[in-house]
Amino acid sequence: MAKEIAGQIKLQIKGGAANPSPPVGPALGSKGINIMEFCKQFNARTQDKAGKVLPVIITYYADKSFDFVVKTPPVAIQLLEVTKQKSGSAEPNRKKVASITWEQVKTIAEDKMVDLNCFTLESAMKMVAGTARSMGISVSGEFPTNN
Repeated sequence: MAKEIAGQIKLQIKGGAANPSPPVGPALGSKGINIMEFCKQFNARTQDKAGKVLPVIITYYADKSFDFVVKTPPVAIQLLEVTKQKSGSAEPNRKKVASITWEQVKTIAEDKMVDLNCFTLESAMKMVAGTARSMGISVSGEFPTNN
């Protein structure tokens, strides 16, 4: 028989760096989840992605047990890594902080494709380019078409 789901918690934690301090501790402790057990499992599963911010969805059950799914890093964080910027532009429509190529957009889209709600690589690339535009990062060159 399946366990009864009590709820879900969504957090963004650096890979291999989960600890009981906020935001992890209070979010899990208020639901009665074993904080140290989560931290051990999360750190073991994400030690290869150390330092990267990773979204995690924790499903907790009525018997206080839990499962979690680790997603790929957010597009905004990947764009900042590629451009080596600290943050996006305060005025993205006026001040551009960096520029990337469609090839870089394609690699980010391929990496993030499993978590996006689109079916083709072209639409994933357009979503990544839209995020870049809203951060003040311009995409140089022509959009690659399959003609």
